[in-house]
Amino acid sequence: GEYLSKNFQSRSWEWIDKKHFVCRERSLSLDKQRLISREIINHIEKGMIADQFYAERLYSQESLTHLLETAGFSDINFHGQTSPNSKRNQDLGMMERCLIVTAVTKKEWTPLKKKSTEELKNVVVIMGDPHKPDPLKPSTIFDDDDFYTIDQLKSGLRELKDFHFSYLTNHDTLMQDLVKLKEKTNFVFNLCDEGYNNEALKELHIPSLLETLGILYSGSGPQCLAYCYDKSLVRGIAREMQISVPEAFFIKPEDTTFELPFSFPVIVKPNFGDSSFGITQKSVANNFEELVNAISEIREKFGYDKPILVEELLIGKDLSVGIIGNPPESYTVLPVIMADYSLLPEDLPRICGYESKWIPESPYWNIKSVAAGLPEDIEKFIIECCLKLSERLECKDYCRFDWRLDANGTPKLLEVNPNPGWCWDGHLAKMAELAGASYSEMLKMILQAAEQRLDRSKG
Repeated sequence: GEYLSKNFQSRSWEWIDKKHFVCRERSLSLDKQRLISREIINHIEKGMIADQFYAERLYSQESLTHLLETAGFSDINFHGQTSPNSKRNQDLGMMERCLIVTAVTKKEWTPLKKKSTEELKNVVVIMGDPHKPDPLKPSTIFDDDDFYTIDQLKSGLRELKDFHFSYLTNHDTLMQDLVKLKEKTNFVFNLCDEGYNNEALKELHIPSLLETLGILYSGSGPQCLAYCYDKSLVRGIAREMQISVPEAFFIKPEDTTFELPFSFPVIVKPNFGDSSFGITQKSVANNFEELVNAISEIREKFGYDKPILVEELLIGKDLSVGIIGNPPESYTVLPVIMADYSLLPEDLPRICGYESKWIPESPYWNIKSVAAGLPEDIEKFIIECCLKLSERLECKDYCRFDWRLDANGTPKLLEVNPNPGWCWDGHLAKMAELAGASYSEMLKMILQAAEQRLDRSKG
């Protein structure tokens, strides 16, 4: 830090990959204790896609020694310094001058495991590739929050003593890595909701690859993922099953004129996709001008070759139902939750869109999930519909269903989410918490549901 405070590059740029490059500006904070950086990430075709600031603490040898001593380390020694040798002229930033430090702390011996490795179930966890761009994320790359979420997952899985976990995140070598591990693997814990190569449309490619290689896996299969990625297709199946859905109409890519068969307000969504991508406060339209603007914004963001769904905007309770297991054999319905919009400014539409999941600075970030407190007959009806949909769509091991009540209190299905978000602070984890289950226990429930299903399939 001491070196960097006097030798940092005030301006620099470099390529991230063949299509992305980043420009940086740096300056010292007023107290000289932090290096403040601005990063502008650019796409060669789309232009600027992220503009973000962050600050890095600069430690001197003395302050680093104090930090280690405060944390309980002793015998602190500095062994000189090193600098990486960049073959492509990278902006090394904090890594330009590294100190080599050793320190000692007392640690209790790890207790001996009661089970041998032969008795443990070997599970391979597949996740998104943190080294590749991800168009769903605000900065299009994995950030500190993403890595914290991954750390929380690994911490939760470490509590499960019946399993041994290994992790695959490099999608460039995924097939080769799976082939190497196949004979030693009981099954794969598929948590790659980003999709193969972090492309949401290719979420189904992961189970397709596993089936091609003959490897057992958790979660829904490729056919289910394909069905549920298409909102209009799920709507059609639900209506066939006499399950209510919002009034809607479908806009094909070639459509330039259309008639609204129901009254405003409406909400405009990309027909394909999940994670609320493309759904923001601007997606709600109260008149034709706002409707045209919302449609134009989606087409500009996703391309003019993608279909769009326009639905009536429901104003009742915004609900989520989680199921872990495989109906009708063995399953658990988690407590139904609803979105609490009480902290949202009155002038903003009551929706759980992209901002509520990805933008901490947004007022939508303050939306909380709370117990729904539904009348018994309404809750029973919704759960029965979810169980039927789970079987009809062949959801496996865990799934989530989003519903909303209309002005008359009638529940209508919005979406089906096979392989829903597994993160420590997501909807499923909040439902599990209301049921008295920890995050680790929720993960165990999903793994056990997969085990039981796979054992049944072996006959």
